[in-house]
Order: sequence, then structure tokens, then C-alpha cells
Amino acid sequence: MTAAAVIVTIAGAGAAIKGVPGGGPAHADSVPRELPSATVNAVTWNVCGEARPGCPLGGDPDGLAAKIVERAGTTVVGGREVEPNAVLLQEVCAGQVDTLRDDDDLDGWSWEFAEYPGGGECADEQGRLGLALGTAAALAGTETEELPAPEGDGRIALCGEVDAWGARVCVTQFTPAAADPAGEWRTKQAGALAEFAGSGRVVIGGDLADGPKSAVLDPLYAAYNECDQGPGTTRTGDETLQDWRGTAIAKHDFIFMSKSASVSCGVPAEHVESSHHRPLSAAVRFR
Repeated sequence: MTAAAVIVTIAGAGAAIKGVPGGGPAHADSVPRELPSATVNAVTWNVCGEARPGCPLGGDPDGLAAKIVERAGTTVVGGREVEPNAVLLQEVCAGQVDTLRDDDDLDGWSWEFAEYPGGGECADEQGRLGLALGTAAALAGTETEELPAPEGDGRIALCGEVDAWGARVCVTQFTPAAADPAGEWRTKQAGALAEFAGSGRVVIGGDLADGPKSAVLDPLYAAYNECDQGPGTTRTGDETLQDWRGTAIAKHDFIFMSKSASVSCGVPAEHVESSHHRPLSAAVRFR
């Protein structure tokens, strides 16, 4: 494992976001309630499901679905194997999510899919590309929010509530730099995502198409902490985006969570052959 596997206890644990009360999910009832302790073992992964060059298994949807099931069964966080209970996917096919729903190894999981506006087509009649949320506990109150984006590049965020954890879980994918070289739209997307995800217990995962030191992500770092950010207010993290040789070259994948949580993080050190992104895993502990 890389340095991302080192356990990081978030500075300011137990503190609420400035100006925002702590407590349950952003859309919970206003009546205070005692929340249970909960650990969310989350995996965020851009699986590159489109049938195009650069997506290793884009032409093999069933093979890619099997790789997702494998990652949903076990991952490594903080140098130890854990069983994920939340999977946050980008560039996944609608048909692959149907496969995940029916898989015996994921029996009892809840799944929600949201199609990208104008998203690409998948191979073998697997439908269109989109985002997916999967949780081992019941997922309810799911909603999709359209994010600001340049014309022809529709972007959305998908969130849902997991009452068993007293938490709100979200997934998204931002506009790539090629369509937004100055980062104007990604800045707007980060602000809209923070507003949509809200306060309280929150876990957000996604491919944000920028590095941790970019000012584009200021709205998210202001509202939350990131699982691989380092001590204090350091903004760093191991690379997740791979080049054509399989070498990790940049951190584009993130898991943000409430500042009141503690967290450990992990990124595979080896080449992941099934996508151009390596999955990012985190154990988020709410007390």
C-alpha cells in the first residue's frame, strides 16, 4: 500500500462546520435525535464503463461488473482489509447496476442509478452511462441535482439517506479540464455540491477532475475534510488517475466527509487494469 494507507485522524474531530449545526443528515427532521455510532467503509471509483478507447473493459460490461463486485467485497484501508458497505461509482452503465442488484454476493444491498444528461452509450445494450450509489444498509430519499456545467456537458450529483448510519451519501463527477480549462465550471460545481450534500453526517465521493491543491475545490475543503488530505489543513493525497502505461499520475478522486468524523484512507499501489482510475477507499467513523 501507498502512504494513503496511513490512518489519519481528522483535526477538529467533534467540531461542527462553522456556522452550521452538527447532527443528522442535511434533510433530516428538525427534531434532535441521538445518532448511532457508525462506520462507513466507502469506495469511490470511476470505472470507465463507456465503450471507447482508454476504457479497458468498456467493451466487456459483464467483466467490468465482476470487477466492481470484487471491489465491493473487500478493499484495503489503513493497511488492513475491510468489507465496503458503500460503493460510489462514476461512468457506470445502467445495465451493470442491474447486474449488481442481482448479484448474490451483494444480496440485501440498495442501489440507485442516475443517467448523465446526454451521457454516452454502453456496449452490449447496457444502456447509458451515469452515477450509482450502492449501500449495504437501506438507502432512501434519493435525489438527483443538476450541477452548473458548460453547454453540452451535463453534470449531476446523486445523494441518498441511510437512516441506519444517520448519514447522507453522495456521488458525482465534475467537468474535465478539456471542457473547462480555467476551472470556472468546476468551481461552481463544487459550491453547488456542498450545498446539495449539506451538513451533518455526510460522505461524498467522486471524480472531481482536479488536484487537491486546486482552488476549484475550496468550497468542499471549507465545508468538509477529505480522507487523504494529510494532517491539519494539508491538501495532498496519493494519485488515482492512471496514464496509458498504468502509472498513477494525479489525484482526481476524492472522499469528503463531515469534519466531525475520523477517517483512514487507501489507494492501491499497483496498476489497476480494469479502468483508467484506481479506486479510493475510506473508513469513515461517526461517533
